[in-house]
Amino acid sequence: MAAPLKQDAGNSLDLVDIQEIKQNTVIVKDGSLRQIIMVGGVNFSLKSETEQNIITQGYQTFLNSIDFPLQILIHSRKVNIERYIETLTARKEVEQSPILQNQIDEYSKFVQGFVEKNAIMEKVFLVIVSFYPVSMLPSAKNVSGMIPFFGKKKEGAAEAAQRTEEAEKMFGENLAQLNQRTSQVTSGLLNMGLEATVLEDEQLIELFYNFYNPETVERQRAPAARE
Repeated sequence: MAAPLKQDAGNSLDLVDIQEIKQNTVIVKDGSLRQIIMVGGVNFSLKSETEQNIITQGYQTFLNSIDFPLQILIHSRKVNIERYIETLTARKEVEQSPILQNQIDEYSKFVQGFVEKNAIMEKVFLVIVSFYPVSMLPSAKNVSGMIPFFGKKKEGAAEAAQRTEEAEKMFGENLAQLNQRTSQVTSGLLNMGLEATVLEDEQLIELFYNFYNPETVERQRAPAARE
C-alpha cells in the first residue's frame, strides 16, 4: 500500500475528501464508503400518459424500498468533440475521393466552429450509495488513543502487519454490505426501465478528475484513465 501523502496547511489535497479508490469503491477520509451508479436518462415528456404513470409509480416504489442514505446528482458538462474530430480526420485520410475529402474537411471545420460559439452540454445522472461503518463510532479503544495522557506505545512490524490485516478484513466486511445496497439500487433502477452501470476504478478516477479540473475536461481525459 502506498505511503500517505504529506500535506501542508495550504496543500490542495486538503480540499479533496477522497482517501483512496479501489474495488469500484470511493473511500472517504472519514472512513465511509461510496459506490457510484451512472444512470441513463429518459425523455419523460415524449412518453405516453400510461408510460409516464408507470415510470412515476416505479420511482415511488423505488424510493420507498430504500432505507439507507442515497444521493442523486445531475452533472452538466461541455461535450468533448475531440474524438469525433479525430474520427473524421481518420476517415478523410482513407477516403480516395477528393470531393468527399473536401466535404469531410468542411464539415469538421463547421462542427469545431459551432462548438466554439455555442456551448453544447451533456447531462450525466449519478446515484451515490453510501455506507458508514459501525467502527466510525467512538469506542473506549479509539478514544484512549486520541487522549495524550494515555500515552502511545511504539508499534512494531508485527503489530503494524496485524493492524493492516484487521483493516483489510474490516474493509471487506463493509464492502460486502455496500455491495448489497448498490445491488438493490441497481435492481430498482433496472425495474424502472433505466440503464444503470456501477462505475469501476478507472471510470471513478476520470469522473473525479473532471470534477476537480473543469477547465481541462473538454480537452482531455484523466491521465490515469487513458488506454
